[in-house]
Amino acid sequence: MLLAQTLRQLDVGPLPPDRAEEMAQLGYLQWLGALPGDAGYRQEALRARAVALPLAASSPAVARFCRLLSESLVTPLAPLALSVPKRVRRGGAKARRLMT
Repeated sequence: MLLAQTLRQLDVGPLPPDRAEEMAQLGYLQWLGALPGDAGYRQEALRARAVALPLAASSPAVARFCRLLSESLVTPLAPLALSVPKRVRRGGAKARRLMT
């Protein structure tokens, strides 16, 4: 299930707000892209938010993902402010090894 994978990728613990926003937006796009073509968006968004909410208290990226889902359900519909993160070197393999 891609939702579970997306939440695992987002649930990395404390993050700076700008990085949490970037990750949440990418997670939202990943989740949205994986929805079947015949899926009802509202039902899927409500289900995804219900699954993600328990993780939101401990993960800023998951909390922002939940907010994006909530914002997407507001009527009247309004465009979400989504953007592709700027290309930034984050330390590569050395930084990943230091995180573990």
